[in-house]
Amino acid sequence: MDAIMVEPLDTLPTPCLLLDEARLRANAERMRAHLAGLGVTLRPHLKTAKSLEVGRIAMASPTGPATVSTLREAEFFAAGGVRDLIYGVGIAPTKLPRVAAIRAGGTDLAIVLDSLEQAEAVGFHARASGDPVPVLIEVDADGHRSGVAPDDGDTLVAIGRALTEGGAELRGVMLHAGDSYGLRDPEALAAAAEHERLAAVTAAGALRAAGLPCPVVSVGSTPTARFARDLTGITEVRAGVYMLGDLFQAGVGSVAVGDIAVSVLATVIGHQRAKGWIIVDAGWMALSRDRGTARQAVDQGYGLVCDLAGRPYPDLLVTDANQEHGIVAVRAGSDAVLPDLAIGAQIRILPNHACATGAQHDRYHVLDGENRVTAVWPRINGW
Repeated sequence: MDAIMVEPLDTLPTPCLLLDEARLRANAERMRAHLAGLGVTLRPHLKTAKSLEVGRIAMASPTGPATVSTLREAEFFAAGGVRDLIYGVGIAPTKLPRVAAIRAGGTDLAIVLDSLEQAEAVGFHARASGDPVPVLIEVDADGHRSGVAPDDGDTLVAIGRALTEGGAELRGVMLHAGDSYGLRDPEALAAAAEHERLAAVTAAGALRAAGLPCPVVSVGSTPTARFARDLTGITEVRAGVYMLGDLFQAGVGSVAVGDIAVSVLATVIGHQRAKGWIIVDAGWMALSRDRGTARQAVDQGYGLVCDLAGRPYPDLLVTDANQEHGIVAVRAGSDAVLPDLAIGAQIRILPNHACATGAQHDRYHVLDGENRVTAVWPRINGW
């Protein structure tokens, strides 16, 4: 942690990214306790946090385990002492030298793939480098994205054999139930978690029945992790956005609005009173263009507006955004009253998507329980 002098929130230049440390710690502990009760290991996904300080709060120890979504993240966290990582995006053969460099530095970095072609490339790399790089086969939990069908035992076994015979280490299977992000009902979310579990166990069983190793059975998304009731046969869960939270996850029901630990601090720079607008200095460059909540029951515009203490104003949203200008207005159809915010007044904006909003910033301004900035934690971006 880079400690700085304690300073009031209203002295910060805007726009900037705020992080409520107490909410972060509470979110991390809530997920850790839930999964411990189900008997599985939490392997937090650090693609949202992109911060060593946040990662250390989320991980079981300073050395991991953890998940990343870019090799830039893998390099950053490995340099910070994390020694157990999964790079959770299908491997491109051209990235294998970077993987090898990270592993040579002492970090056990596992990779993911879902095709025979990738497996053959990894095997060639393993033989040439002498490094039996560990691999998880990605399994398609729900048709959302990549992966081998869980009941396609022939393909799973062919990939597994290509890896083991080629000199790589077959470590197991991994799944991501991305379709859970489109759900809201707790029963439907619990069913999605069970579907993910069954798909994982089925795929692992096919490998084991063929005499292939499958020590790791890894699943994970914030919604299925939050609503899972039984994880029999699963060894670890990967989830990430739960630790910071956002409005999209609040719309799913994975977090409450009061759990959201990140916000963007902005300053009022103008008014269009005839239109019912307040203009602030946080546009889509500070908030991102993500409008994921537009597909949910409650559309939160470009973000929900709060006062400096983090309390939401009734039905007050960033309804539109230009590059550096945000337009704040009352939600259409609401009888809420536009607050009287003078030029220079500051607000906090809760993000639609913590990953996308965080990617616009290079640091967190960390808040204590009295809304004072007590530290600045660097974040990284890039691939």
